[in-house]
Amino acid sequence: MTEHNNMNENRNEEMNHMINLKDIQVTNKPRSSMMRTAFAAFMAGALAVGGLMYTSDKLDLFGVDGHNVQTSAAAATANTTGGVQTASLNSNGTNSVAQIAKASSPAIVKIETKINQKSQGNTRRNMLGQDSQSGDTIENGIGSGFIFDSNGYILTNEHVIDGADEIDVYVQGYDTPFTAKLLGSSYDLDLAVLKIDGDKAFPSLKIGNSDDTQIGDWLVAIGNPYDFDYSVTTGVLSAKEREISIDDEQGTRNYKHLLQTDTAINPGNSGGPLLNMNGEVIGVNTAVNSQAQGMGFAIPASTINSVIDKLKNNETIPKEPAPYIGVALQNLTNDMLSDLKIKSTNGAVVAEVVEGSPAFAAGIRQYDVIQDVNGKAIANADELTKAIQSAAVGDQIKLTISRDGQTKEVTVKVGDKNTVKSYQG
Repeated sequence: MTEHNNMNENRNEEMNHMINLKDIQVTNKPRSSMMRTAFAAFMAGALAVGGLMYTSDKLDLFGVDGHNVQTSAAAATANTTGGVQTASLNSNGTNSVAQIAKASSPAIVKIETKINQKSQGNTRRNMLGQDSQSGDTIENGIGSGFIFDSNGYILTNEHVIDGADEIDVYVQGYDTPFTAKLLGSSYDLDLAVLKIDGDKAFPSLKIGNSDDTQIGDWLVAIGNPYDFDYSVTTGVLSAKEREISIDDEQGTRNYKHLLQTDTAINPGNSGGPLLNMNGEVIGVNTAVNSQAQGMGFAIPASTINSVIDKLKNNETIPKEPAPYIGVALQNLTNDMLSDLKIKSTNGAVVAEVVEGSPAFAAGIRQYDVIQDVNGKAIANADELTKAIQSAAVGDQIKLTISRDGQTKEVTVKVGDKNTVKSYQG
């Protein structure tokens, strides 16, 4: 392999790319005293968590079950095909954090993306305030990833490499970066597989089974936060099966089945591995709640294993059905009771109905108050959204509504939001 030159250590200061979650605003004018109440509505079936940000950086200038990876950083002996040797780890999960860091770090990479000035328009000012001619590349973002196959296959987040004209991958032991090829990616799952080529096998990490990890188990995260190479943090698994939504320029990413951890995850950690005490990858670090301390999220290995072969081969990944009925909801307040002719703030008022949606077809209209689902009382808009999300696409659900003081039952067939081409929100 051609000898690589030394890395340029003069990195430009990175700027956090904050992704703010925005509720859908109601365009219809409310009536009477309701006009004084701002509707912070969201579409039923799409639950969002505020204050989330991707943990990669954008420089703002202007995851098949049982997948068999070839080489493990936990291997006790040298790889027989490529001569790659990594530190040994115990298989009983009694390794120290230092042992895991030493064994795993060689397989963890830094990813830097660049964009062409030509694709951005005419001459622009670069980060140093100098004119850059069209066609020049400028740094666009920094993230992390890890090699999961010794032939140079790398897993990272889709948002780390989104929009990149060039992807540079830094590997320990090499002085200059490799230029990576994007093999396949999924916007919805926020996963991408890259490929780099070398004349010998690369160290790699084993993708484990996230289902075996228990709440309270110790975890280790390794990545490149704020451009500090190979930073190691530790914590525990806080929860499983979290669902969050993050808006970006392309739409809304609805994450499901996420692992929640208090392991420190910061901008630049995106795409890096979340490891168990066996040194196995049980998640890919993805997002952090900027309004809370000790709340990060990772895509679980169970999701990764189910799609990784398709990503390697650039195959289409079917979208998971997304139950929805197509209404924007608002919690009830005391000053709404008189206008809506109801006596309690239990339930949720329909702030907006998407034309052509299942709710619209069932006859639900703006200002209807939904009080229960399938005979179960609903306390607020959040409970109603969760009830809809828990239903299966195609299910018939019975909603008890109050309209102008009259109570009636309405049957709604739950739809799949993914099949609606022009769905807004």
